[in-house]
Amino acid sequence: MITMTSSGSAQARSVAQEAATRELDPGNLNQLRRDAEKSSQALADATKALEQRQATLAKADKELKGKLEQLRTATLEMSKVRRPLADLVQSLYQEPSGGDMAPFFTGEKDAGSLRALSDMTYIVSGRDKVLADAGRLYQEQQRLASEAQDLRATKLLVEAQLSLEIDTLRKRSATVVKSLSQALTKLGVRVNQGGRTGAACDPTQVSAAAQYPNGLLPKSALCPLQQPGRELRADAAIAFVALNEAYRKQFGRPMCVTDSYRNLSEQQAVFYRRPGFAAVPGRSNHGLGLAVDLCGGVDVFRSVQFNWLEANSKKFGWMHPDWAYHSPFEPWHWEYDPKLGSLL
Repeated sequence: MITMTSSGSAQARSVAQEAATRELDPGNLNQLRRDAEKSSQALADATKALEQRQATLAKADKELKGKLEQLRTATLEMSKVRRPLADLVQSLYQEPSGGDMAPFFTGEKDAGSLRALSDMTYIVSGRDKVLADAGRLYQEQQRLASEAQDLRATKLLVEAQLSLEIDTLRKRSATVVKSLSQALTKLGVRVNQGGRTGAACDPTQVSAAAQYPNGLLPKSALCPLQQPGRELRADAAIAFVALNEAYRKQFGRPMCVTDSYRNLSEQQAVFYRRPGFAAVPGRSNHGLGLAVDLCGGVDVFRSVQFNWLEANSKKFGWMHPDWAYHSPFEPWHWEYDPKLGSLL
């Protein structure tokens, strides 16, 4: 028996309700990102469950085909068993005089009648066996037909439930992501900048962006920042915008960004222009869309801006890496840590 579970659907419903009932706070991007990620995870869990159920359905479908084949065989056997009895009836019908049975039917007591009586006894015995076999096969035929019908009905029901559940989860995930895009837009992020779709700022698409080589991320995998011309991977961008809003409240102005994502050719240019101060092309976190270079005071070690960012950046998944304190010394360089961000 195939059973349906709705844990993934219930989880997505809870996430969607939380997002719908919470007043949209443009500064609460981390919560919106978590909502989007939870909704996406619920969809992923349901999809995984779908794959598992499809394997069960495939097994049930195979069993159904087996039942139908058994039913076909039972029907053929029924026809074979009925044939001798039908032939006997047909023979008696075609011989109204009784044929070899005539002495028996007329009551004559001779060798012929005894032989006829023996033949009749044999026929009756055979008839009883034929009828018993026919009855048994008929019951088997009915049982197989009932089981095949049950399997077919269950298969259709489960397929319909799975389709509805996945469709519902997909719509809820899209709703949460749309809320996040609207919040980013209110904060001045042009999510559709450069002809890209809002999916570039969708944190649930990060796994797709991670498949591209360092420095070769397409525009469709990079989310714009509030700072013109700057962009990062979706999860890093959302966290940076949230951090930027906190910075703005503290200092009255947004963070100054001199660099963010660098493609491979830009990494090469920086590497040759500043030997010893830039990562080998293809190995920089800038090429993954997970790093920024800052100015406006943050670039001065132990400035008020640097100290504030050092004390608060991890609340948003950002940090000043250990190597940037000494080798080489780069107070302006800050990175987003996906593992740290996932714990927020």
